[in-house]
Amino acid sequence: MAEEPVQESSTSNAAPLGHLVIPMANRLQDIFAQIGSQSTLELPQVAVVGSQSSGKSSVLEALVGRDFLPRGSDICTRRPLVLQLLQTKRKADGAEEEYGEFLHLPGKRFSDFSDIRREIQAETNREAGGNKGVSDKQIRLKIFSPNVLDITLVDLPGITKVPVGDQPSDIEARIRTMIMSYIKLPSCLILAVTPANSDLANSDALQIAGNADPDGYRTIGVITKLDIMDRGTDARNFLLGKVIPLRLGYVGVVNRSQEDIANNRTIRDALVAEENFFRSRPVYNDLADRCGVPQLAKKLNQILVQHIMSVLPGLRSRLSAALVSVAKEHASFGEITESKAGQGALLLNILSKYSEAFSSMIEGKNEEMSTSELSGGARIHYIFQSIFVKSLEDVDPCEGLTDDDIRTAIQNATGPKSALFVPEVPFEVLVRRQIARLLDPSLQCARFIYEELIKMSHHCMVNEMQRFPVLRRRMDEVIGNFLREGLQPSETMIGHIIEMEVC
Repeated sequence: MAEEPVQESSTSNAAPLGHLVIPMANRLQDIFAQIGSQSTLELPQVAVVGSQSSGKSSVLEALVGRDFLPRGSDICTRRPLVLQLLQTKRKADGAEEEYGEFLHLPGKRFSDFSDIRREIQAETNREAGGNKGVSDKQIRLKIFSPNVLDITLVDLPGITKVPVGDQPSDIEARIRTMIMSYIKLPSCLILAVTPANSDLANSDALQIAGNADPDGYRTIGVITKLDIMDRGTDARNFLLGKVIPLRLGYVGVVNRSQEDIANNRTIRDALVAEENFFRSRPVYNDLADRCGVPQLAKKLNQILVQHIMSVLPGLRSRLSAALVSVAKEHASFGEITESKAGQGALLLNILSKYSEAFSSMIEGKNEEMSTSELSGGARIHYIFQSIFVKSLEDVDPCEGLTDDDIRTAIQNATGPKSALFVPEVPFEVLVRRQIARLLDPSLQCARFIYEELIKMSHHCMVNEMQRFPVLRRRMDEVIGNFLREGLQPSETMIGHIIEMEVC
């Protein structure tokens, strides 16, 4: 795939469009996250993927310009971090106000970025444990700063091969599945981070990005650690896309080393050193648009804006359909009633509608009647006319009676004398025994009717009752007890009827 540079005509519009389009997408993400929505709306964002210790955290910190991510030689990113960078205006006196906010701590500002790091670590430990466990539950962080461009990034756990600590034996498969759940979405841009001191053909990031984006329309390559390549080698062919081409191209960056981090070297100093590195290397002089964190930030912002604009029509139509559905559901809830009289009237109205709905199901006047199975009154009619009648017809009136039984009963009824006519007593004795066999089918019919009435009470939903789940559960409980209390007298009455016929 040949590299297709982003059109120059849209570059000048990227920043102003970014201030409109990206914040709107961010706001939608916040709304869905706050309400815990499992919405199918796919909101545009950039997912950062790469193997463990590939430099993902360093790239993110360089984009922000501050140290705020957990660092170390072991796995550090153990939960997806949704990072929203929001550009703010500088104050009139030129002062810069930079702070972060977590979604799980609404209203609390973190001006000290060391506190942000500690909170990320603490929140990670709360969900994933303190022994290198991994969780797919998001941490959402907003960073407000005049030194950033409007971008939404998702920092995903690095791909690892060997489980350590509390990690399960299939940790690699789990992390790959977690990453794929983000990058497989057509609305997600993929930032594939690969260290320059490793073979690009064996890059885990490019491999998993290729699985999710085989045409390469959503993948941006980032080559890190250019300054620690073997002497006599360079990444020029990598950056030009001659090794593994990407339509959106590659950007090379120079990370801070672990020694720089230990010595508290600031990111600003690191950016200056990065610029000097590329200027002092003739092999990179003509690749200014492909090298450096500032170029990466601009390219990301520009591509993200264009990507959002391309997916916005479909997103708008899906959002409009969702709004219509939610508005219809909201309208069905009715108005809020605070007065005691109003609440009583509302409750009476709900109970009346419930009774009417139950009666409609019995009489077959329900507007939402099923076309796949019998229900309500039709089901009760079927129980009486088909199941019960068939069970009665299956009772053979002469079963268990032989001619010898009848002859013996007649002889016992005549006593010591011979009778000219057949006496009634043996007939009554024999019939009484056969009538008693009707009791079990009759009781079974009553239980079938009871079960159908219980089923009807569960399916008889009144729209207004969706507002009151406690009321719904209480009504199910009361109606269930009422029907259950009626079943026992019904069974007793059936027994009495059989006994009357026996007598």
